[in-house]
Amino acid sequence: MRPEIKVQLADTSGIAADVVKQGHTLEVRNLSAFYGATKALENVNITYKPNVITAMIGPSGCGKSTLIRTLNRMHEVIKGAYVTGEVLLDGTNIYMPNADPVRIRRRIGMVFQKPNPFPTLSIYDNVIAGHKLNAGTRRNVNYDDIVEKALRSVALWDEVKDKLNESGGALSGGQQQRLCIARAVAIEPDIVLLDEPCSALDPISTLKVEELMQELRREYTLVLVTHNMQQAARVSDYTAFFLANEKRIGQLVEYNQTSTIFTRPKDKRTEDYISGRFG
Repeated sequence: MRPEIKVQLADTSGIAADVVKQGHTLEVRNLSAFYGATKALENVNITYKPNVITAMIGPSGCGKSTLIRTLNRMHEVIKGAYVTGEVLLDGTNIYMPNADPVRIRRRIGMVFQKPNPFPTLSIYDNVIAGHKLNAGTRRNVNYDDIVEKALRSVALWDEVKDKLNESGGALSGGQQQRLCIARAVAIEPDIVLLDEPCSALDPISTLKVEELMQELRREYTLVLVTHNMQQAARVSDYTAFFLANEKRIGQLVEYNQTSTIFTRPKDKRTEDYISGRFG
């Protein structure tokens, strides 16, 4: 008999009517990731659907953070790290030999676990840092509009509009994380990756970031790594469960709608993890 798993699932019934901008599809095909001779992930196949939030859950060491870094070619920044297989952004493999990693990271933005605003830059300059890095300082670009739009999109504008010249590092932890998200969306990427964005935040700040995710999915495809299963249940539309095998190689065990993963998982290992039997 299956144990009762009590979670508050996300209400995604109205998403189609709420979509403002059609999101983009990211498809992973037969992907394996390596750190030198060590294999960290094996043969992952998953499609991240547009305008939804896909959560990736699983115990530490199962490859979640490795996978999310392969999705915008951050993985290969580590010496000796590489992947096999494909990651397709709207059907185009981002690992093609002629693909530009910098351009890919402009289209697939990343928000990290620990808020990392540039401490020597003002709030204003933090927001446009990525924009200037990717496009350079250009004439006829209204940076004021870019900053206001990005900060409004993360519900931070009213809190900082009178102190845009102050250091981004002077903000609270939750504000810093929303500032980092504003920096990511200021360049208008196609995909937004979030690697445990709430792990260093208090419950109130976490709630604000979760509400922000629901707003962002109106325009973006979101991929979320989280250790918090309640968070995955609250905010995501789809959930992928990962687990390391006996060789300590991460594998995708099950991927489905979040409601199915949390109430009717097909794999016994998924059920055991969600019910707290391990992990």
